[in-house]
Amino acid sequence: MKKLDSVAAFDETIASSKPTVALFKADWCKDCVYIDPFMPDVAEKYADKITFLVVDRDAFPELGERYNILGIPSFVAFHEGRETITFISKLRKTREEIEGFLDRVVQVSDELANSGR
Repeated sequence: MKKLDSVAAFDETIASSKPTVALFKADWCKDCVYIDPFMPDVAEKYADKITFLVVDRDAFPELGERYNILGIPSFVAFHEGRETITFISKLRKTREEIEGFLDRVVQVSDELANSGR
């Protein structure tokens, strides 16, 4: 999982034809810390289908505002620079819920790619 270092890098990464999922989080967030142990395995499982980008919400508040991130951890998926689906809430997320979301990301991106959009 690539940690974001600039807004320009964010914009460049999400413009890719490979789906990108931005994980908005913060070091102080207990629910973010909860997913930390299993997220590397989840990212590895989907590595051939999804690019993962970790966004520190406190370091990049403008991105949090741009995508209306009100709770963390939150996930925003992109296909060729366009936001496709989100998993945004203040609630703790389980591995199963995150993987279900990622399965939907792959499905939506495949549908968009096949429709020529």
